[in-house]
Amino acid sequence: MSQDRSHDVGAGADADDGKRTTTKVVMISVVAAIGGFLFGFDTSVVNGAVDAITGQFSLSEGLSGFAVSCALLGAAVGAWFAGRIADRFGRKAVMIIGGVLFAVSAVGSAFAFAVWDLILWRVVGGVGVGVASVIAPTYIAEVAPAHVRGRLASLQQLAITVGIFAALLSDAFIANTAGGAANTTWLGWEAWRWMFVVGVVPSVVWALLALSVPESPRYLIAKGHTQRAGEVLREVLGTKSLDAVQRKVTDIKNSMRREHDPSLRDLRGPRFGLLPIVWVGILLSVLQQGVGINVIFYYSTTLWQAVGFQESDAFTTSVITSVTNVVVTFIAIAMVDKVGRKPLLTVGSAGMFVSLLVMAIAFSQAGGTTENPSLPDPWGPIAVVAANVYVISFGATWGPVVWVLLGEMFPGKIRAAGLAVAAAAQWLANFAISTSFPALASLGLQFAYGLYALIALLSFVFVRRAVQETKGRELEEMGEEPAKA
Repeated sequence: MSQDRSHDVGAGADADDGKRTTTKVVMISVVAAIGGFLFGFDTSVVNGAVDAITGQFSLSEGLSGFAVSCALLGAAVGAWFAGRIADRFGRKAVMIIGGVLFAVSAVGSAFAFAVWDLILWRVVGGVGVGVASVIAPTYIAEVAPAHVRGRLASLQQLAITVGIFAALLSDAFIANTAGGAANTTWLGWEAWRWMFVVGVVPSVVWALLALSVPESPRYLIAKGHTQRAGEVLREVLGTKSLDAVQRKVTDIKNSMRREHDPSLRDLRGPRFGLLPIVWVGILLSVLQQGVGINVIFYYSTTLWQAVGFQESDAFTTSVITSVTNVVVTFIAIAMVDKVGRKPLLTVGSAGMFVSLLVMAIAFSQAGGTTENPSLPDPWGPIAVVAANVYVISFGATWGPVVWVLLGEMFPGKIRAAGLAVAAAAQWLANFAISTSFPALASLGLQFAYGLYALIALLSFVFVRRAVQETKGRELEEMGEEPAKA
């Protein structure tokens, strides 16, 4: 009887530890996810400044578009190298590097004196974006307990959507204060320069907060710092049991013994030069961008004007879309560890396919010119509803869940490298989709949305056939079974 009571007391203590741990892990994950905020902020802040920059530097349409999209190329470079740097110097070091790159880019863009100068600093910021896109999900996956890992990893996407929203708000506030993005304001600077300067604040905050979080226990064990890894595990697991911590350390060591030192060479496999699991990660990333989500955020003005909104209302409609994106991300946070990753992705693919198909049909009814289409009733309201269903379908599923999967699906020793390759593919796909949209739109928006609908259908088939569920599995179990491809 006394043994039972002792066991109950021990269980109660473990439960209390678990509650404290949840708070600790959430705070650590929030710090890592600030990289996602910078990710969203940097990719959106230029949208409020682009017209003023185009006028000030007398840019052609093509060069103006490249000044916006060049950051995506920098992001691909940053994502490609982030994994190797993280495996060599640690996850904390890469977070600090990302914060510094963001800050340098913000200051450099604000002081830009020519378009080539601005493009240089935008690329630097893009490298920071790419670094953040890799390190945040990697770090969160490696410190979070399995039962809450999906929810905590979803903070990355939530932070991205909040960053987009914050960029829109700060751009609007500065532009309204100055009476326009091209007008001068504080210290005699043009308003668009201040739009970039704002980015220094979250950049510095992220770099400083990164100094306060513990290093990933898996990285510490890989480098032979077993004692420190045990201390970190005790903090995040919330257990006073040395045996429980030692078992976890042993599990991590055993998973690492099955593999070699991390290298991009470890990603090589028999299928087109890469391991099947790497191809799954790459295709998840490409499909996430291939459904055209950034078209809604980068080129939404055409859609809203086509259904009757005035150009002056573009900011309001963009804010509504970004707020919707933020809100629905909470759906994913609530569901990802209960329902699972694969069911959410399949539902999201179905929702995107139907909504994009409706948008394609709606724009096939458009009158006016290709550059300025006009939708007759009832197709205008139908297109607006379909566009918001599309944003909800993506924001509650593919937006956050792909980042969750990329952070946890790879075996431990290739996690950072595999995620780096997948994230680089994602940024290149983002660049390709964003830059090709104007050409597609010139043929008619029905062709653009029709193509994205087809890709959404392909994403449904791909998830059903190739993606394995990772809900509730420890990271040490990943890679024990070959992935389908």
